[in-house]
Amino acid sequence: MTWPILFKLLAIVLVAGLGWVVGRTRWLGDAQVDPARVLANAAFYLFAPALFFRTTARVDLAHLPWGMLAAFFAPVLAVMLGVYGVQRARRGRLGLPAAAPAVRAITATFGNSVQIGIPVVAGVLGETGLGLHLTLVSVHALTLLTVCTTLVELDLAREHAGAQAHLGRVLLGTLRNTVIHPVVLPVLAGLAWNLTGWGLPAPVDETLQLLGSAVVPLCLTLIGMSLAYLGLPERLDGAIALSLVKLLLQPALVLGVAHWGFGLGGVPLAVLVLLACLPAGSNSMMFSQRYRTLEAETTAVNVLSTLACIAVIPLWLVVLAWVDPALAAATGAAG
Repeated sequence: MTWPILFKLLAIVLVAGLGWVVGRTRWLGDAQVDPARVLANAAFYLFAPALFFRTTARVDLAHLPWGMLAAFFAPVLAVMLGVYGVQRARRGRLGLPAAAPAVRAITATFGNSVQIGIPVVAGVLGETGLGLHLTLVSVHALTLLTVCTTLVELDLAREHAGAQAHLGRVLLGTLRNTVIHPVVLPVLAGLAWNLTGWGLPAPVDETLQLLGSAVVPLCLTLIGMSLAYLGLPERLDGAIALSLVKLLLQPALVLGVAHWGFGLGGVPLAVLVLLACLPAGSNSMMFSQRYRTLEAETTAVNVLSTLACIAVIPLWLVVLAWVDPALAAATGAAG
């Protein structure tokens, strides 16, 4: 792993560490004031919607690599639904809240595709790999967060309606809450704007970019503050299991589906596997804060998987070189 990538990881740790200091010293108030939740709400209701709207309004829908997208999202969504299904089956026995299955599902699948993904892919695969990675990133959050939002809103609607509720009423409530959700609504609005063929006016684009740029540092600070206020969970087995799914199981499935299912190789294959093996992204922390569910566990997964990726990413590069020997030359040239 190159020095620029390690420096990027160090910057992430330092920003999260600053959040921990802020939380530990109670600079923004004690746990009763709950400043972490105030920051989470600011990210979820103001800054993230600006980022999602701008991304979908600007993405080039006509030139998306649909084969690569299918090769990535088919196994990733399978992992998400698998984690969700297992956790939903265990929820009653473990006494978990209604949102827990969806929170664990997004934590186990959503990768840190920007802060870590961009420098890793640029350093290992060069400009060609980075271009493909950025194309995938443009629909990464939109796809995974939209699916998981639908799942969690369906569970919450069932919970609030009760066992005797009419299915149509539950589905209607789920649809309404999903559409007006601060993740889904800006995505739909951005897609609608995109389909008009109009570009964003320069002042609007600059404003959205400025608001969206706050998401990353805010979420990283939130991870540190949550760690200070909540601490690590008493048992780390859940966090370790989710980290293993994120770092090992998910990229293994993406590798198998993309290479042997879709016939991908070379740089496109490496881009997909590297995106799949990235550590948990801070959006999962924002998601858990939004639904007030498993915040300590989600924080632990973010911390553990980020530290572990220092060893895991080189491991997957070795596996890729073994599966496709031509990649060894490609990564060497990029480096």
